[in-house]
Amino acid sequence: MELCTITGLKGKVTVPGDKSISHRSVMFGSIAQGTTEIHHFLNGADCLATICCFRAMGIDIEEKDSTVIVHGKGLHGLSAPDHILDVGNSGTTTRLISGILTGQPFDSKLSGDESLNSRPMKRIMAPLTQMGANISSILRNDCAPLYIAPGKLHGIHYDSPVASAQVKSCVLLAGLYAEGETSVTEPSLSRNHTELMLREFGADIRSTFEIGSTRATASIRPGNELYGQKLTVPGDISSAAYFIAAGLIVPDSEILIEGVGINPTRAGILKVCEDMGGDITLLNERTEGGEKIADILVRTSQLHGIRIEGDIIPTLIDEIPIIAVMAAAAEGTTVIKDAAELKVKETDRIETVTDNLKAMGCQVTPTDDGMIITGGAPLKGTNIHTLLDHRIAMAFSIAALIAEGHTKILDSKCIEVSYPDFYDTFEQLL
Repeated sequence: MELCTITGLKGKVTVPGDKSISHRSVMFGSIAQGTTEIHHFLNGADCLATICCFRAMGIDIEEKDSTVIVHGKGLHGLSAPDHILDVGNSGTTTRLISGILTGQPFDSKLSGDESLNSRPMKRIMAPLTQMGANISSILRNDCAPLYIAPGKLHGIHYDSPVASAQVKSCVLLAGLYAEGETSVTEPSLSRNHTELMLREFGADIRSTFEIGSTRATASIRPGNELYGQKLTVPGDISSAAYFIAAGLIVPDSEILIEGVGINPTRAGILKVCEDMGGDITLLNERTEGGEKIADILVRTSQLHGIRIEGDIIPTLIDEIPIIAVMAAAAEGTTVIKDAAELKVKETDRIETVTDNLKAMGCQVTPTDDGMIITGGAPLKGTNIHTLLDHRIAMAFSIAALIAEGHTKILDSKCIEVSYPDFYDTFEQLL
């Protein structure tokens, strides 16, 4: 994809359904009794991998446009797959489904593409093993492919060293099949879609917070059957982030993004934009299915550098590539800290973001847990090396809109992981 400088993005858009919620709706619907009807489902490659995995375990799943109907068979209704479960490039599929598979009476194997099979899985293998699960890395490198055999699970209290929704969700899902209560404590609250949605499906789950601390604990008790639900997936704030950024940094722009999920555990980018001086207004705020939703109006703004660190990082970890682009367009210096988690995403995003910003002429210094960006200088068009990372491709597509000359996004098809119609949506604003 080749892009060039532009001005005056105007209009309203609707972004695809939330990726995290789409994954979970299929998983929970599959292990629930009865039918789960999902509207505004994200038809991206990652979520389709989740559908394929559960179909391989005997679940009838219908797809029509952005509506998915899952005919669940209950907590103990999955059947043994007759082949390796292919998780593609999806870390969410891998980590969450592992929790479910540890409670099944059959063997299973999980594997993905080269990128997925290089991502760390010890972070889920350790707590699952503590619960009595039989889970191992087939190549003995703490990565996928994974082998999971039947085990007798018991509840634990897991003190997670990182705030990770995938780790927390994996352990809680295993807790559905364990004897006794299972709880996970995090240093700060990660995205809580699992807790909210499992509660809607009928699970006995609760959340508590330590007074005077950022630590948060989610606990689940086994025994409650889950029941199918009818739900609408809110727009993904991670996908909306690119249009938020475009509206702020492209001259003479005004964009309305409709129906976006603004769950507080995900909406850190809104606070960052406001702290940078962004003109952002939330309209038509409401709550559906336990999730907060709003329309987001953004207008071109003069941004300035800030510090981004601490407890806000888990609420915007996937948005850091586009935040870095905004920082490059802002006056002054932006410091991003406490984001070492970026190193174990689809790429080492500290490296891929800083390398591509440097190629565009931005002054940026990578650090062990983030980056320091000096903004305000004009960006220059160049070849962007995505390394097949969808968020890098989309973030630097926005950077291209304010860069001098032409910018070529190499391997841009990788956006199909989370936002297949990304470039088509942009055409609505021209």
